[in-house]
Amino acid sequence: MLSPQDAASQLHAMQAQPLGFATLDHHRTARCGSSEVIYAAGKTAEQVVAISHALLEQHRSVLITRTNSEQISALELAYTTSSTLIEVGQLSGTVLLGQAPAAHKDAVPIPVVTAGTSDLPVAEECMMTCKAMGQPVEPINDVGVAGLHRIIGKAEAIRTGNVVIVIAGMEGALPSVVGGLVDKPVIAVPTSVGYGASFGGIAALLGMLNSCASGVTVVNIDNGFGAGLAASRINQLTQR
Repeated sequence: MLSPQDAASQLHAMQAQPLGFATLDHHRTARCGSSEVIYAAGKTAEQVVAISHALLEQHRSVLITRTNSEQISALELAYTTSSTLIEVGQLSGTVLLGQAPAAHKDAVPIPVVTAGTSDLPVAEECMMTCKAMGQPVEPINDVGVAGLHRIIGKAEAIRTGNVVIVIAGMEGALPSVVGGLVDKPVIAVPTSVGYGASFGGIAALLGMLNSCASGVTVVNIDNGFGAGLAASRINQLTQR
């Protein structure tokens, strides 16, 4: 039986925090296992800083995705003179504030495989998301299908993961190749990398959705955050 005081305390913790321009969901960690993430695109620098301050009052770390240079400057100004750690992904505009949870002692690194160097911004967002979730990663870069010997040479390293993230643009063939090499879930991330007929990543997206390899799941175009969060949750299942 809960006392009235404990019940009131739990109900208070479930309440959202209104900021006028945003309503923060502090109970998300209890429901979903990770705190709210700030999607910075479309927000002002002042809004991003204010939301991050409010979240850091309740959580040890805050992940911010898709920031621009003005927002990064405002965050650095707000936090560089404080004890709050700040890590900025220069390629992706992903920012991690505070102390990310330490990796579990049994955590196996998640292979993050990119087809080409042009896919690195999406990979960076993905890897910083995994770090924010307390999951280690192993980057395996520039192993696209134009030189199949490269991915074959990394097959053993890829097989060590409990889940594999594969990031590719152009025709999006790499996840199908990896799916034929491993017995683990493959999370495919199409990127908007490619010439005109790639249609900003739609060609890669459709190629991945139509993969003949078993166990390939696809997230949205350039969605490194979504892939990183999904892979982290899968990896966490092996640590309980």
